[in-house]
Amino acid sequence: MDIIAQHLLNGLMQGTVYGLVAMGFTLFFGVMNIIKFSHGDVLTLGAFGALVAAGLLESAWLGAWPQILAMFAAAVAVTAISGTEIARFFVLPLRHSPTLNILLLTMMLGTIIRECLRLFFPNGGNPQRFPALLPPGGISFGRVFVRYDGIILLAVGIALIAFVQWVITRTRFGLAVRAVAEDEETARTMGMNFTRVVRLTFALGSGTAGVAGVMYGLYYSEINYAMGVLLAVIGFSAAIVGGLGNMWGAIIGGYLFAGLQTIAVAIAPAASEYKTFFAFLVVIMVITWRPTGLLAERRSERV
Repeated sequence: MDIIAQHLLNGLMQGTVYGLVAMGFTLFFGVMNIIKFSHGDVLTLGAFGALVAAGLLESAWLGAWPQILAMFAAAVAVTAISGTEIARFFVLPLRHSPTLNILLLTMMLGTIIRECLRLFFPNGGNPQRFPALLPPGGISFGRVFVRYDGIILLAVGIALIAFVQWVITRTRFGLAVRAVAEDEETARTMGMNFTRVVRLTFALGSGTAGVAGVMYGLYYSEINYAMGVLLAVIGFSAAIVGGLGNMWGAIIGGYLFAGLQTIAVAIAPAASEYKTFFAFLVVIMVITWRPTGLLAERRSERV
C-alpha cells in the first residue's frame, strides 16, 4: 500500500499536466466544435520558449524564482500568441468547412511546428536539458516520499485549473464563451464579437498548454521536440473519456489516465514501459462502454 500511495502521489503531477492539456481541447471544441490537433506541438513550442528565456536569464544573476516566473511568462506568451494566430489565419476562415478539413490542417500545422523545432533549434533533434530551478528534496509521510518540486508544480497546476474555471463561470468573457458555444447566431445577435471571443478562447486554451509544458520540463528535467505528440493524444483521450465539451470531465479524465498509468507501474514495476499501453487499453474499454464520456455535455435543441 505504501508503494501504491507513492505512485499515486507521483501520478497527481502527471494528471494535472494531462488535465491542463485536455482543458484546451475542451475549450476549442466548445467554442468552435473542432479538434485542434496542433495543440500538443504548441505546448512543445511554449516549453522551448521557456528554455530560451531561461538561457537568456542564466547570466543575469537572478534568483531561481524570477527565472521560473520568466519561464512561465515566456511559455504563456508564446503559446497564447500562437493559438490566437492559428485561430485568426487558419481556423476562423475555415469554420464553415467540413470538420475533417480543420482536423487535417491543424495536424499539418503541428507537424510544421515540430519539424521547425527539430531543424532550426540548436541541437533540436536531441533531448534538451531543462534547468533544475525548483528546490531539491522532499517530505516523507511514513514511507511515502513527496518531492518539493512536485508539491509546488501540483499547486501551480491546481491553481491554474481553478483560475480557468473562474474565468469561464464567473466573468463576462466566460459568459461570452458559453454563449458562443451554445448558439453562435444568437450570440452574434446579442452583440457579442464572435471573432474576438474565439481568438481569446484559443489564447486561453493554448496558454494553459504552455504552463503544462513548463511544468513537464521542470518536473522531468528534460524536453524534446516530439513530446507534445503523446501529450496531445493523452490529453485528447482524457477529454473524450471525461466527455468532450465538459470542463470538469476533461480534468477528471486527465487524472484518471494518470492514475491508470501509475497503478500499472505499481502492480508491475518491471513492465513500467507498458503503462501507457495499459492506460489506453482501459480508455478504449471505457469509451466502448460509454461513448459520450463519463460526464457528457448536456445539449438541448429546439425543434
